Amino acid sequence: MTRDADVVVVGLGAMGAACAYQLAKRGLKVLGLDRFAPPHAVGSSHGETRITRQAVGEGAAYVPLVTASHRIWRELEAETGQKLFEACGAIVIAPGSGESSHHGKPDFVARSSEVAVDYAIPHEIMTGAEAARRFPQFANLAGDEKVYYEPGGGYVFPERCIEAQLSRAAELGAEIRTGVEVLSIAQDGDQVVVETAGGRIVAGQAIVSAGGWASELLGAPFDRLLTVNRHRQVLHWFELDDMAPYGPDAPVFIWMHGPTDVDYLYGFPPLPGDPRIKVATEQYAAATTPDAMSRDVSAEESAWMHRTHVDGRLAAASARVAKAAACLYTVTPDNGFIIDRHPRMDRVVAISACSGHGFKHSAGIGEAVATAVAGGDWKPLGPFSVSRFD
Repeated sequence: MTRDADVVVVGLGAMGAACAYQLAKRGLKVLGLDRFAPPHAVGSSHGETRITRQAVGEGAAYVPLVTASHRIWRELEAETGQKLFEACGAIVIAPGSGESSHHGKPDFVARSSEVAVDYAIPHEIMTGAEAARRFPQFANLAGDEKVYYEPGGGYVFPERCIEAQLSRAAELGAEIRTGVEVLSIAQDGDQVVVETAGGRIVAGQAIVSAGGWASELLGAPFDRLLTVNRHRQVLHWFELDDMAPYGPDAPVFIWMHGPTDVDYLYGFPPLPGDPRIKVATEQYAAATTPDAMSRDVSAEESAWMHRTHVDGRLAAASARVAKAAACLYTVTPDNGFIIDRHPRMDRVVAISACSGHGFKHSAGIGEAVATAVAGGDWKPLGPFSVSRFD
């Protein structure tokens, strides 16, 4: 069979766009496929802004990926003239008792601090009282909270990042096809056969970065052994009664105010000239599928978010909803990533699930995967092996 590409990338969200760009930089013949037209609001890679921080409390294995991502965002900014990354600072707040959890990791502030020390990432540790003095947008802090602050953290613009990488990939010779539904993926000897609604594609290797659709395309063990669950998450933009507490130094934040993974909120300072604040939390109780998920957000959902997490914590954040959106998280049992060759198809690479904390790593993941697929070292991706679930 004649090959259509050296590598076909299935799914062009955060991970797929990064892979397509990095593979094209390395001179490979790349074909990128997506059933929609990225950047879009159907999967996991939308919502105007995404938090980034280098001292990743989820584990030290993530630090090289996010560090590389920060470098790549700046390189892309220089290449495209687009603003992709705002280093406004990032703050993590936890109860003084230390009884908290984030992405399945206890005592997240202490874990973040340990990683920052190990990797010489500039940071500060402070009390809630000091945080309240420096950042008046955080209301009613008890004073004894544990607070981690990273001045080099901030947020990226996900739609812009995806668009920039796909644009650069195309400029470097990649072919990007949108509106293409992939039906199946199989390996035939040293080639990969991708069946689409519009016909067959043959490539030397395939990268499957299809988010919530990945488990259906990859089959076992991704559909059973990993018990990949898909969960609807909701983003809310509330109108501010007063923007004064949100000065130029206002950071992105993760505020854990209780002991479990759902007792927290995260959010962003208002964008310049925008009198809204974007906030969200996470839920893992109600699973869904990407095609069945409701993308409408009810007024009751926003009212619950404000009542449960926002009211009394964020200064001047009214209950008036300016906007709301839903996205899809695909999570693994240990809340970690899977970045590995398929155990039954060694020419197929899976990048899923990113468990709600993937975007800040995506550019670095694209670079690491492209290096490995092009014949380089897989060792940096070892902690994300599918075999850890055996």
